[in-house]
Amino acid sequence: MKRFNEFGLSEELIEQVAEYGIDTPTTIQEKMIPPLLDGKDLLVRGRTGTGKTFGFLLPAVEMLRADENRVKILVITPTRELALQITDEVRRLLPSEEKAVAIYGGQDIQIQISRLKVATVAVGTPGRLLDHVRRETIDLHSVSMSILDEADQMLHIGFLPEVSELMEVLPKDRQAVLCSATMPAPIKELSSRFLTDPVECYDDAAITIPDIKQTVFMTKARLKQETLVTILHQFRPYKAILFCRTKRRVDRLAEALTLKGYQCGIFHGNLSQAKREQVVAQFRNDEVQFLIATDIAARGLDIDGVTHVINYDVPHDVEGYVHRIGRTARAGGQGIAVTLATPSDEQLLLTIEKSLQIRLKRKTL
Repeated sequence: MKRFNEFGLSEELIEQVAEYGIDTPTTIQEKMIPPLLDGKDLLVRGRTGTGKTFGFLLPAVEMLRADENRVKILVITPTRELALQITDEVRRLLPSEEKAVAIYGGQDIQIQISRLKVATVAVGTPGRLLDHVRRETIDLHSVSMSILDEADQMLHIGFLPEVSELMEVLPKDRQAVLCSATMPAPIKELSSRFLTDPVECYDDAAITIPDIKQTVFMTKARLKQETLVTILHQFRPYKAILFCRTKRRVDRLAEALTLKGYQCGIFHGNLSQAKREQVVAQFRNDEVQFLIATDIAARGLDIDGVTHVINYDVPHDVEGYVHRIGRTARAGGQGIAVTLATPSDEQLLLTIEKSLQIRLKRKTL
């Protein structure tokens, strides 16, 4: 197994990585870093927790020069939360925090314009990045590496047209990276359009989550709310995220639990950015006990102290399940994941079990 100092990275960057307490790359990082340092394009498939972010950030930061005041690295993400998370990682690797800027809707655009004047790394969501392009407040002609992260989530949210428009603006000779947990046909088509002879880096190893106790409670669709309330009484979560499949189901469940006296916040795409930031702050500060959300909260939302994740609706795919339950057991802690399932969900459960090579314990109340 290699160590980071075997890749030819600078001593300064290796020291920054060591401050994270890690000196051994993950499997996907071993596959990503050498070809990126050689200037190759990359097509990366790996599930959450495999280390993709460091895999593209280390080579990207390595090629930056301290005296540059132009955007050289562009990272496109599906959500504001993931953009902020990646920006924080970049800032910890760079000598100056001012060199990295997060670009997303809901924040004062004038602040972003000011920060873009000195930034070398821009991390943002497609809509707000395009807004800056149209205003001519971001110059992407000097970009030497573009990174499209969580591409399948872009597809799920409906951002692929904006992503394509952004990619068309970028220099043709830039280096490009596309990361995705899955490779549906639209993502493969996107990679064929914007990547040149990419090196394929796949890590399909099954994910084990030893610090999360996973249980499935079988119920009937008409009894779901009643079953959930019983589970809440039984488990007594200190702080929990409850996932629903749709925004409408989030709103209805939040209304029902609020009427029963629970302190709930909602989190989905119909909320303004300011409202989403407000409810996350309330949840982080223990002002609300339950955050009821769609899958938009499953990626990039990192909150300490989440004791339980409850899948009120079974997610549509394995990656969604892994991302959801990964919101608990953060920072080496332990967590509990509870899934409510009806008989019609059985095939989805079997798919999750087969892919993750686990057996989900089923219970009834």
